[in-house]
Amino acid sequence: MITLKAGSTVMFTGDSVTDSHRLEDPDGLGTGYPLRVAGEWGLRHPDRPVTWLNTGWRGDKVMDLEARWHNDVLAAEPDVVSIMVGGNDAAWWSFDPENGRVITAAEYRAGYERLLTPLAEAGTQLILIESFMLPIRGTLEHGELRIDEALRKQWRADLDPKIEVVNDLARQYGAELLPADRIFAELCAVAEPEHWAEDGVHPTPAGHAALAEAWLQLVA
Repeated sequence: MITLKAGSTVMFTGDSVTDSHRLEDPDGLGTGYPLRVAGEWGLRHPDRPVTWLNTGWRGDKVMDLEARWHNDVLAAEPDVVSIMVGGNDAAWWSFDPENGRVITAAEYRAGYERLLTPLAEAGTQLILIESFMLPIRGTLEHGELRIDEALRKQWRADLDPKIEVVNDLARQYGAELLPADRIFAELCAVAEPEHWAEDGVHPTPAGHAALAEAWLQLVA
């Protein structure tokens, strides 16, 4: 459990799930779970104001986070850093067939460790969020790419070992783990996957609410 003190700075970072159109938001938090977390915290703890920052970037992989890590994360000297990245690492090869390639779990882990090491050395508290992929049905179009069930099965097979990496790194670095993939799997027994993420990856308002609720359970 992480204790947020008055004046703490919390940084959310990762891919599009965290980004959630933050650049279009005057407050820079976007419309997703970071905004919901900040709002709910402010409601529950008006006596402990926190600075909330979001540097998520749609399309980012671990290597992309690494390229901007110093300027976007380390330079802010946050007290808590919350990271969700991995979905694009599993799918890059299909979205960018000319330049993309399969990113192995070992490569993903090595890059992720390079993100975590300087934070751990600085005493930053960490929250690692699993990426997830919900079992929606049908075929979606993304430009010239047809995202059908067969392709989603390939992505799922690529994502699973990366989720294991996140779990292992949380143990290694003493981080709080938000098991988003497991949480959404359980929620899909309550309502259809599309209720939580219409495309299986990007949460609906209900999906973001689920992430925010789980995140808030990790802090006090």
